Amino acid sequence: MQKFKLLPITVAVAASLASISSFAAETDLAALEQRIQELESQVGDIKYVDDQQQAVLTAETNVPDGIVFSGYARYGAHYKSGDERYVDIGTTGRSVGRLGNEANGGEVQFAKFFQADNGAIWDIVFMADHWEADAWADDGGLSMKKMYAGVTNVFESQPELYMWAGRDFHQRPQQGLNDYFWMTHDGQGAGFNNLDFGGAKLDMGFVGQVKGGLVNDNGRYAITSKLHSINAGIGQLDLYANYGFASDEADEVGKPKVSDETAYLLGATLGLGESNKLVVKYGDGADSSVYDLKGDYQTLYASVEGSYAATDNFIIDYLVSYKDNSGSDLDRENTEYAGIVRPQYQWDDVHSTWLEAGYGMVDYDDDGEENAWKVTLSQNVSLGGLPWSRPMLRFYTTVGDVETKGNTVKTTNVDTLSFGAMFEAWW
Repeated sequence: MQKFKLLPITVAVAASLASISSFAAETDLAALEQRIQELESQVGDIKYVDDQQQAVLTAETNVPDGIVFSGYARYGAHYKSGDERYVDIGTTGRSVGRLGNEANGGEVQFAKFFQADNGAIWDIVFMADHWEADAWADDGGLSMKKMYAGVTNVFESQPELYMWAGRDFHQRPQQGLNDYFWMTHDGQGAGFNNLDFGGAKLDMGFVGQVKGGLVNDNGRYAITSKLHSINAGIGQLDLYANYGFASDEADEVGKPKVSDETAYLLGATLGLGESNKLVVKYGDGADSSVYDLKGDYQTLYASVEGSYAATDNFIIDYLVSYKDNSGSDLDRENTEYAGIVRPQYQWDDVHSTWLEAGYGMVDYDDDGEENAWKVTLSQNVSLGGLPWSRPMLRFYTTVGDVETKGNTVKTTNVDTLSFGAMFEAWW
């Protein structure tokens, strides 16, 4: 095992944005504040803010009139002065930190609610997303990500049970600092959420993988389950278990038969007090999705993440992770390490300054090694005085470097120096 070699970190200073005062009559401000409070109350009641997870209704959902518009987006300019636009290493998302290190994109969602005379609450949901980047796509355009219907409060003994069918986000737990979906099984099929056993709730689904705007699945399937809301004393415990397989439709001429493969993926999250969490997963034939059917491939991932409030205005977020990848169907067996820390200072309820530093390493069994570091300084303007307040405007500078070396590869250094301005919002 290679030992960590700490690289010197150079911090670039970003220009801060001067605030611009706005003027309005006191009566207009009072009316606007009242309207904002009404809208925030309505959104809070229906719990339909898009956090890039599956939206699940309950019997307590307030049914609004009209169409509910929600979504997530980030767009802006990212000027590249170094060798690469972003600092990228390993297979755990933006493993050295996402701040000032992520591509543009977004998704918009429209939902219509209905309430039956018997108390059942229905929703019909449509979402289009826009995530194609030149790093992995030749052209852009919108894709239909969701089109499903769901219902809750059908059974008197299970008022929180939510049943759905169609195309939807599905079982996609996400980590924040590295923007890593450590499981994801989006697709189309059917399932249920929140079957209450008293001390725990069960979600299950059967879904097929789809690509882009295609209306059919591609022959790869997943049976997913999640046992959650378990009180483990120190915090909430959630357990995941998934099984993947394929039909003959997934086989391609001249390639090994995918229909002969199966995969499983297990995971758990455990709350460690109020603001920390442990994540563990193990996959056989799968990394983050049993759709992949990777053959002789095993992965073990573990991380701890959380935050520490030094003062009311100064909060430090962190994430450290470990991942081991092995198996004969892997080109090079390896172990990944990563750590991210993000101090955030809130000057007032509008302006904040963030500094994010990250280090990552991939240690290969053939004595090869990759090392990466990244630092981003960001000056922000946001709606609210908390780190997660959105919408937010960011003006940032990112510096970083990725070094590759070993007996079988040429030693290279790829540096990043970029400047950017963007917005991020979820609503």
